[in-house]
Amino acid sequence: MKKTTLKIKMLYPEMGKAEKKIADWIIENPTGLIPLSITELAEKCGCGEATIVRFAKRLDFGGYQELKISLAREEGSSELTDGITADDSCFEILDKVSNDIYCSLELTKRAVDKDALEQAAKALLCAQQIFIYGLGNSASVALDFEHKLLRAGLRAAAFSDNHMQAITASHLTDKDIAVGISHSGSSKDIVDALKIAKQRGALTICITNKGKSPITKAADITLFTASNETQYTILGLNSRISQLSIISSLYYYIVCHHKEISEEAIEMTETALQNKKY
Repeated sequence: MKKTTLKIKMLYPEMGKAEKKIADWIIENPTGLIPLSITELAEKCGCGEATIVRFAKRLDFGGYQELKISLAREEGSSELTDGITADDSCFEILDKVSNDIYCSLELTKRAVDKDALEQAAKALLCAQQIFIYGLGNSASVALDFEHKLLRAGLRAAAFSDNHMQAITASHLTDKDIAVGISHSGSSKDIVDALKIAKQRGALTICITNKGKSPITKAADITLFTASNETQYTILGLNSRISQLSIISSLYYYIVCHHKEISEEAIEMTETALQNKKY
């Protein structure tokens, strides 16, 4: 795994236009800058030498030379790329997928608002009932959240049918919470369900990818994820794992702060499931 390239990809959203030119060039030519002087690289990227030094320091290097040394040490390791091709072995694909997941989780840690996450966790602890809405890829995430919350002793239900989402949202009160999960933030049915829940006085929470989208306008609390998908995005692996990381964090917070009830609920669940296993 090329740690330097991974760091470049993680910090990319925070870079200025000139720094992004350097990042793009390095990602496309991972070993190309090793023989280059700082001036030569500046000419290739169409930027100033000071920008390259600033870019290196953003990656926690003392300067350009340290950046070169780091990339030189990594030469020969498997190249990080967003593309998965027919020439890749299954293990090489695993390596690329693992690298992409690592990037997505790190980016999500940077994207999520700490105060919003804390606020959501505390609100879930006090909710009378929690309805979770997800469609498509997000439906399985909603079901996982329901599973975790039920095990923790909370009243929760997940819905992936758009009619049931609207119906259940219309029965919420100001003591309840509606959670909408949508990577794009543009799923009309999920947004509509949150709007209905909000009209009923329920607190609304959304889990969505970072950026402006319709779902954030319908949510009282927004929990952002961030993910870089590979070219085969139909299953949205990285976005799903980023969403699951948020959900797991909320679950563990609830278990720790709802200790007696959660421990009893978990024990009751395990007892009920004992005869389901050999």
